[in-house]
Amino acid sequence: MKVLKFGGSSVANSNNIKKVVKIVHKAAETEKVAVIVSAFGKTTNKLIEAATLAASNDSSYMKRFSEVKEQHDNVVQNLITTDKKEQVQNRVTTLFKQLETLLEGCFLLREITPKAMATISGFGELLSSYIISEVVKISNKAVYKDSRELITTSNVFDKAQVNFKTTNNNCITYFAENNYKVTVLPGFIAQTESGVATTLGRGGSDYTAAIYAAALDADELQIWTDVSGMYTANPSIVRQAFPIAEISYQEAMELSHFGAKVIYPPTIQPVLEKNIPIVIKNTFEPYEEGTLISNTPNNTAPVKGISHIENITLLTIEGSGMVGVSGTSKRLFETLSNADINVVLITQASSEHSICVAIYEEDTDKAVSAINKTFEVEIERRKVKPVIVEKDLSIIALVGDNMRNHQGLSGQMFSALGKNNVNIRAIAQGASQKNISAVIDSMDAKKGLNTLHEQFFEEKIKQINLFVSGVGNVGKKFLAQINQQNDYLKEHLKMNIRVVGLSNSKKMIFNTEGIDLNNWGYALENGQKASIEDFFIR
Repeated sequence: MKVLKFGGSSVANSNNIKKVVKIVHKAAETEKVAVIVSAFGKTTNKLIEAATLAASNDSSYMKRFSEVKEQHDNVVQNLITTDKKEQVQNRVTTLFKQLETLLEGCFLLREITPKAMATISGFGELLSSYIISEVVKISNKAVYKDSRELITTSNVFDKAQVNFKTTNNNCITYFAENNYKVTVLPGFIAQTESGVATTLGRGGSDYTAAIYAAALDADELQIWTDVSGMYTANPSIVRQAFPIAEISYQEAMELSHFGAKVIYPPTIQPVLEKNIPIVIKNTFEPYEEGTLISNTPNNTAPVKGISHIENITLLTIEGSGMVGVSGTSKRLFETLSNADINVVLITQASSEHSICVAIYEEDTDKAVSAINKTFEVEIERRKVKPVIVEKDLSIIALVGDNMRNHQGLSGQMFSALGKNNVNIRAIAQGASQKNISAVIDSMDAKKGLNTLHEQFFEEKIKQINLFVSGVGNVGKKFLAQINQQNDYLKEHLKMNIRVVGLSNSKKMIFNTEGIDLNNWGYALENGQKASIEDFFIR
C-alpha cells in the first residue's frame, strides 16, 4: 500500500485536480492507495482571516466566506459530471451552512475561541477531500473517510498531540475492513476522544499522511507538491539550484527546520521509526524523479543543501555578573519557554560573558520584556546589561550528514561569505556537524545563498555583476563586446559577466537576473527616470 498526499497548490482548481485524479488512477492500478488532501489553495488562510474579521465584528468576513464558497461550487460544477452532481452540491451546501453559522456566532459574540478556530479552519480539508473523493469515484472504486474518525489527539485545539496507540488501532481496523482501491481522507484535522474537533497545526496535512503511512506500514509515502523535490537551495532565490536526488531523514529534517517548505519537520518522525521511504514529487511534472528520503541515501556529497530563515532577531545578554554563575542559561531559556517563544539558534561565548539567541522577529518585543524582567535585579546592579537587540537578520545554513568527515568546510563557508562582503553576526554548529549556521543581515541573504551555492554545488565560475553608466558609442560597443564574448569567457576563463544595471542621462534599468543584451535599448527606453543617487544605492 502507498500513501499519497497532495498539497494545496496541487488541488487549487479544477485543472489541477484533474491532474491529481490521473496520478491517483495510475497508482491504484497496481495496489491500494490512501489519498490525503489539503484544502484548496489559500482556503485555510481565507477561513482564518474570515474568523478573525468576524470576531472583530467586521462584516467583511462574508466576502472571504463567499470567495471560498464560489471556489468550491465552481469545482463541483466543472468536475462532477455524473447524475450525482445534485447530491454532491447539496452536501457541499450543507457544510457551508454550518461554516456560515459558526462565523456568524463569532461575529455576534465578538470573539473566537481556540476550539471554534480549529473547527472553522478545518472546513477546507473537509470540503476538498469530499469533493475530490466524488471526482475519483467517477473512474475508480473509491471511498471517502473522515480523518476525525481515525486520528485521536489531546485536548489542544491547534497543534494537538496525537494519541498514537488509539490512532494506530483505529487505522488498522478500518483499513483491514476496507476493500476499496482508493481511500480519500482529509489532512490537518482530527478530534479528541470525546469527539471535539482539533487540528495538527500548519503543515498538518503532511503529518496526517505520515501518521497513516506509519500506522499501515505503507511501502512508501509520496508528498505531491508544486516543485520537483527538495532543492539544493531555494530556486526562487538561487537560479542554479537543482533537485536533490536522494537525502537522509536527518538531512531532510535539518533542511525543513531551516525554511525548506516542501516538507514539514513533524512529517518525518512517524515514518522514520518505521523506515518508510518518502518521495517528494511534482504534481505538474509527474514523470520527474523528485527526491527520495530514506535511511540509506545513495549520495555521499558532504553538503546536501543550503537553506535559510528570514525575519530573525538576535538577542544578546552580557555582563560580568554572568561569569561563573550557574543557572543563568536555565533562567534565560525558562523565561523564553514560559513566554511561548521559540529559540531558533543559540551561541555562547566560552568566557560565559554573553549568551546570544536568535528568535523570530514577531516575538521580539515579548522576549525583550520578559528577559529584562527576569534579570531586573542584575540589570539594576549593572552586573548584566539590558538585552541587546539586533533586527533585520537571516540565518543561512549548510546541511549534510557527511560534513563531519570532510575537513575545512566551515573555513570554505566563512571564507566564501567574507570574500563577498557578507558580514557574519553569529555562528552555531552542533557536535553532530550536520548543520553549520550563520546569522547575517537580511539584505545579504540572497547574495549569501548564491555565494555558498556557487562554492559547494557549481563549477567554479566567477560571477561578475556589472552596472554600466553611459551607453553612447563607447558604451554600446562595450555591451556588444560582452554579449559576443560571454560564452568564450565562461568556457575558457571561468568568468560569467552579467549586466544588472544600465543608465544614460535620462533613463535607468535594473535586473538582478541580468539584462538581455540583445534588446537592452528598448528596455532602457522604457525604464525609470535616471538618478545617480538611486543608481549607486542599487
